[in-house]
Amino acid sequence: MTTRIDRRMAKLKSEGRPALVTYFMGGDPDYDTSLAIMKALPGAGSDIIELGMPFSDPMADGPAIQAAGLRALKGGQTLVKTLKMASAFRAGDDETPIVLMGYYNPIYIYGVDRFLADAKASGIDGLIVVDLPPEMDEELCIPALKAGVNFIRLATPTTDDKRLPKVLENTSGFVYYVSMTGITGSALADTAKVAAAVKRIKGHTALPVCVGFGVKTAEQARIIGASADGVVVGTAIVNAVANVLGPKGEKTADPAEAVATLVSGLAQGVRSARLAAAE
Repeated sequence: MTTRIDRRMAKLKSEGRPALVTYFMGGDPDYDTSLAIMKALPGAGSDIIELGMPFSDPMADGPAIQAAGLRALKGGQTLVKTLKMASAFRAGDDETPIVLMGYYNPIYIYGVDRFLADAKASGIDGLIVVDLPPEMDEELCIPALKAGVNFIRLATPTTDDKRLPKVLENTSGFVYYVSMTGITGSALADTAKVAAAVKRIKGHTALPVCVGFGVKTAEQARIIGASADGVVVGTAIVNAVANVLGPKGEKTADPAEAVATLVSGLAQGVRSARLAAAE
């Protein structure tokens, strides 16, 4: 199969630059604002969109993304609405890849077959389900691949050469390298170690390797992009939304505009990465 993710990654490779992958929480702080944020991302320079599925027990997420998920759930966001959001986005953009990111429980409750059919119909290209290990590939990964949806796996600093082939076995689209152990939103990892890890992973797969966790500035994006095929930014975007919300959730400025400004700067950093690496 060839998905929008595959096509976008191939295009960027031909241009000699890494992808900017942007995560935001679906429904944060409400459906309409969240959809406006999603629509603003490609124009600001996002190459691939990660659409967060809010969940009440997000064990791998740091405080910022946990808070975003709770705001979304409080605002009435559901998995049905998250898929509806992707579909609404697709009405005006049929090119930008969308990856749903979250946890298995809401998908399990929704029903795997129904979920995959609805996700495909909504224009979803890939899934990142952080709490499903390779040993459970029959649950969702294999059905997703059969449905034409990429299943993107996480690799971490503790994923050694013995474990890595198992992690990569049914992975498609790209490999998401989590550049540190711990929760999202932590400090940026040692960039030399990240470059070495990317090289090690590439020794096991031809898939692009995107690096996330901790990237907050254009300069950090440029540095990570010098060795990775993509740079993933999430917590900084979620914080950009939170920073324009008052104590009662009221908007003090336009969240979509705040996110677009941040992403535009990150995009400049990513776009200068290969050039800087070649100097």
